[in-house]
Formats: sequence, structure tokens, C-alpha cells
Amino acid sequence: MALSALAGQPQLAGAADFPEKPVRIVVPFPAGAAADTAMRVVARKMSEQWRQPVVIDNRPGAHGFQAVTSSAADGYTLLMGAGSGMVTAPLLSSKLPYNPSRDFVPVGRVVINVPILTTHPGLQTRTVRELVDLARKSPGTLNYSTSGNGSPGHLSMEMFQAATGTRMVQIPYKGGGPAVNELVGGHVQLGMNAVPSVFAHIKAGRLVPLAVASAKRSRAFPQVPTMAEAGVKGFEYDIWYALFAPTGTPAEVVTKVSKALNTALADAQVSELLVAQGAEPAPTTPQELARFIQDDTARWARLVKERNLKLD
Repeated sequence: MALSALAGQPQLAGAADFPEKPVRIVVPFPAGAAADTAMRVVARKMSEQWRQPVVIDNRPGAHGFQAVTSSAADGYTLLMGAGSGMVTAPLLSSKLPYNPSRDFVPVGRVVINVPILTTHPGLQTRTVRELVDLARKSPGTLNYSTSGNGSPGHLSMEMFQAATGTRMVQIPYKGGGPAVNELVGGHVQLGMNAVPSVFAHIKAGRLVPLAVASAKRSRAFPQVPTMAEAGVKGFEYDIWYALFAPTGTPAEVVTKVSKALNTALADAQVSELLVAQGAEPAPTTPQELARFIQDDTARWARLVKERNLKLD
């Protein structure tokens, strides 16, 4: 996503008065998903600032992206994109009905959901070292659930296997809910999921947390070590979500939306609500987000090539 896309965008008559009507944020995930619940918290605060409704429109999958690309580039329709849709999916498939670098401009990052590696209690592993030792002794016998090929859970486990020299079997499901439910039910042994997806199960003892994938410990589970602390050096992965606008949206409007987003994320009550969900507020400027995406794309491109991953 080129930084030049942020410059030279046409100015729009009336941009100084933006927004003069409700703003729609398309979330390409089901209602109740981690991304959806986080965006709703932030949208309420943005609505208060603007004194205009900020409406969440859930359109799971590629339909969500297409709904934004087919909308007017005026700032009134935005996309809550994730790393899976904006970075890794384009690296894994040449058949997407959208092109992130062509069709969207970055507005600002919203939150980071920390991935956490958990096992079913029946596996009798309490540390990453115990899991790695078990996996090395019996290659290809441990199963992990994911929400599908190319999902964050899949890619983070590919990264984990590459870093630890282990070989496990992916069991893909249609969505994060079924993937977590199957893990809790003991039908698979482990999984790497966003903290909000497994928060209640960890608290209830239905899943055993081994490590978080982020560089820092999660505020939701401060007692759980990072992968680096658990002995997997250089392992770092965050599930991120950000706002995007259709290409051609006036730069002045992009700046206004970005400022409103960051003001909402800086609000103490918003931050508290997000952390309670297991999400971490992660504000950026449009330019910072563009550079972040460039770096993220380069990192995942290496893994996709090394592991020969593809969806086509």
C-alpha cells in the first residue's frame, strides 16, 4: 500500500464540514466477532465526537470489501480491514475480487488482538517446552484447529512450527467459533487464537494458556509469558485491525476520520472496554499504518514462500 496513495488525493467540496450525515463502517466479520465488538466500542465514541451516527454494517468475507470499493470515495463508507484480508490473503491467492493497494487507502489502525497459544487440558502440557518436546517425539500426530486456510490461526501456527522445528496437522473449520468450540471439546489438542475468542474458556479452566505471540504480555493475562520468554526466540505476531477508505477519498477527509479514531482510542473508558475484551488499542496515523502494512507484507511474503503456502 504505497504512501503516495495518501498524497494528491482530490479535495472535495464540503470536506471541511465532514461528516454531515451518518458514516457507515463495513466490518467483514459476523456480528459478535472480536473485530465487530471492538469496532462498536470505538464507533460509539466517534459518533459522540461527530454528533452523527456511525453505523456498523456486518458483511462477512469478500462481500464486505466489495461493498466499500463500490461506494463513493467520500468518507461516508469505510472498511474495518484486518491483516488477514489486507496482507496475507493477497499473498495466498490471486483470485480475490479486490486489490488492497489499488482499492483502499489507510486511515488508521484500531486495535491489536493478541494471539494466545492454548491447549486442551487433556493434553497434559503446561509449557511451550513441554508442547514442543511432545510434538518432536510424535511428528504429525498433534492437531490444531483454525478458522480456515490462510487465517491468522493457521499462519501463526505455520510460523510456530517453522520456529520450533515441529510438524502438526491443521484442522480448518468454517469460522473462529467452531474452531474454538472443537478445541474446548477436545476434538483437537491445541490452537492459536485471539485472546477475546478464548478469554472465557481460559478463565474457566477449559483451556490451558501456554504463551502469547505478541512482543509484550497481554494485559488480559499478564501471568502468561510471551513466546520469546517461553523459549521461542524471534516469534512475534499480532492480529491487527484498521480503518480504510476507498481510493480517491479526499486527504482532508482521511485526516478527519483518522483524528476522530485516535481521539476515541485515547479515551480512558474506550481503552478499558477494549482491554476487557482482550483487545489492545493501537492508534496510528495514516502514514504510519501504510509503513506498517509494507513491513508486514514483506514479513509474511517470506513465510508464505518458505512454507509454500497458497489458497488457489
